[in-house]
Amino acid sequence: MGTSLTPEFWERFTLLLFAAMGVTFVLTALFDALALRRTIRRTRKIPALPVQNGNAVVRAASPVRRHPGRAGTADTRR
Repeated sequence: MGTSLTPEFWERFTLLLFAAMGVTFVLTALFDALALRRTIRRTRKIPALPVQNGNAVVRAASPVRRHPGRAGTADTRR
């Protein structure tokens, strides 16, 4: 039972081929953007290592500490 490839078949084939290519390109761009965004977010969260200067060690600034009994006052001692 042989069938011939009609012009209607080729029109549908072409339409579906281009639709599939378009979906593939859009999804690839979306996933690339998400991967890049995730990579950038990860590199920002890496804490800075202490820098050694001779015998002194300089550490990254610590967050402001509060006294448990006094609301709103920052601890200025280090």
